[in-house]
Amino acid sequence: MLSIFCSPSRYVQGPDASRHLGTQMRAVGLEGPVFVLASARVEGLLGATWAESFAEVGLDYVIGRFGGECSEDEIALGLAAATACKARSVVGVGGGKALDAARAVASRLGISIVNCPTLASSDAPCSALSVVYAADGTVDSYQFYPRNPDLVLVDTSVIARAPRRLLVSGMGDALATWFEARTVIEARSPNQVKGLTTASAGALAELCYRTLLADGLAAARSVEVQAVTPALERLVEANTLLSGLGFESGGLAIAHSVHNGITTAPGSHAYLHGEKVAFGLLVQLVAEGRPTHEIDEVIAFSTSVGLPTRLSQVGMSANAIDELWIAAKRTVEPGETAHHEPFEVTAELIYDAMLAADRYAAG
Repeated sequence: MLSIFCSPSRYVQGPDASRHLGTQMRAVGLEGPVFVLASARVEGLLGATWAESFAEVGLDYVIGRFGGECSEDEIALGLAAATACKARSVVGVGGGKALDAARAVASRLGISIVNCPTLASSDAPCSALSVVYAADGTVDSYQFYPRNPDLVLVDTSVIARAPRRLLVSGMGDALATWFEARTVIEARSPNQVKGLTTASAGALAELCYRTLLADGLAAARSVEVQAVTPALERLVEANTLLSGLGFESGGLAIAHSVHNGITTAPGSHAYLHGEKVAFGLLVQLVAEGRPTHEIDEVIAFSTSVGLPTRLSQVGMSANAIDELWIAAKRTVEPGETAHHEPFEVTAELIYDAMLAADRYAAG
């Protein structure tokens, strides 16, 4: 395999960055009409800012409504609306699912894509893929695209006003980045763009973890008072850019596959992507037989910021044997990244590791 590293063309982050959306789009050569995909809540928050920003640079735009789920039905609605306005650029604004849906629309039309996350709740904004969900809330498919976003613009003033839980969920997603990349490197397995992991991707993934440990708790406390601080800026970069580059060019392993398995449990649907990934990471570390001091460090960090370390904290129970088996079997379906490990990963291994991780975290 060749070594492959990918990234968005431009990443912009800072307070009130939304005011510069039009200018930054023009800076990378993007044109209108612009189709903006966002929820009603996000439009209410940023609609006036978009109008001013696009007017400054002469970009016409149309706003399309995002309904809340990145599903095939939702993508089809966005595709029809973008086609109707003859869009030449798509701007997705909101959480990870809104950005995933916007990426799908842009890719199917073969036009430019801009991602503007209003949350630092996942590492989706920088990637060239979408996670598509079925109507029942389970993961339906991963859709991969030829290129990463043309622009990722992160407004930390907006992120600072979002609930603390969402920022912490992004930490859960980012927490797994280094450990999954390390596994892929050790196993010489393919990353998410089907290449070997470069030294740069590995270094960024490790920096992501170190930044979480250094700034995670301070950043979480900052958003409790809606304050943009240096710790929050560094943490948002870790959740968004470092984790985004680290997972895509570094690779995924058991942790994200366990997330997919957990989504089969109805009780898990009340929990966020990063929360389920955080527990999946503990399962991965146990399944890999990693040193207890490493597991202890991850548990200590998770506990300090409020990430799940127990099955009960992601809507499952150690006593629900049938439910656990269903989740374990889903985790190891063909094509899952659990098979990037340097050993055979079976449903039996995952089942045992889920129980063992839950018991270990109990103390």
